Amino acid sequence: MGGNYYEFHFTIDPVQPASEILIAELGYLGFESFVENDDGITAYIPEEEYEEDILAGVHILQSNEFKISYDQKEIERINWNEEWEKNFTPILVDDICSVRAPFHEKPDTRFDIVIEPKMSFGTGHHATTHMMIQHILKNDWEGKSVLDMGSGTGVLAILTAMKGAKTIDAIDIDNWCYVNTLENISRNDCEHINVEEGGAELLEGREYDTIIANINLNILLRDLPIYEKCLKKDGDIYLSGFYENDLPEMQKACKDLGLRYIEHFERNEWVAAKFSR
Repeated sequence: MGGNYYEFHFTIDPVQPASEILIAELGYLGFESFVENDDGITAYIPEEEYEEDILAGVHILQSNEFKISYDQKEIERINWNEEWEKNFTPILVDDICSVRAPFHEKPDTRFDIVIEPKMSFGTGHHATTHMMIQHILKNDWEGKSVLDMGSGTGVLAILTAMKGAKTIDAIDIDNWCYVNTLENISRNDCEHINVEEGGAELLEGREYDTIIANINLNILLRDLPIYEKCLKKDGDIYLSGFYENDLPEMQKACKDLGLRYIEHFERNEWVAAKFSR
């Protein structure tokens, strides 16, 4: 994939929950990477997805509850890592798991994941990734077969490998994520993770003990019947990428497919929920 990116820097007051809502709205428009800052967010969209009036349909920009201003510039894809390094800080989840870049000092944590995103979503800074890491830390993965759907940087697949998962498929529709996941699994000595580029059409005939899908509400609802077919008896599925007020709709969709709601985490109005067969 070639092409440059447009960078939008949004200054938001107050920052929450407007940042989270804005990220969700921009995600639907084709923005594919976000950095959360103290004063708002920086968002990136590939030039092939960009249109002059792309922000016209973003409802929160018309809201009187928040003051949001922005500036934009075009950046070459090659400069992404440099831009990202300026903004990226290591994160710590439940004092057990750290997610950091190669240039950060190695922390004293049980699980230490080193990633270097290349326009990929999933650094652990976003609430959904953070909560999915919490689910993985809380549950047993020893000897299990795992699907990480919409794998982004591969951070969730890597953590399941560190927790003893036996076979892991990491799938993402975006070529940039595919390439980045390959690099990150190598960086973390998790070469037994199988990485594929594509969507739910790849899942025909497959079976997994556990499925992770951190995508967005519309794709989850659309592809849930496919995931359900791939889930073994007594299997678990973890879903995130939607808001707390969307949880009842997700619970109903899962119940209709014979999946039982177990629990969920909530962070900045986002939700990560666990269901079981």
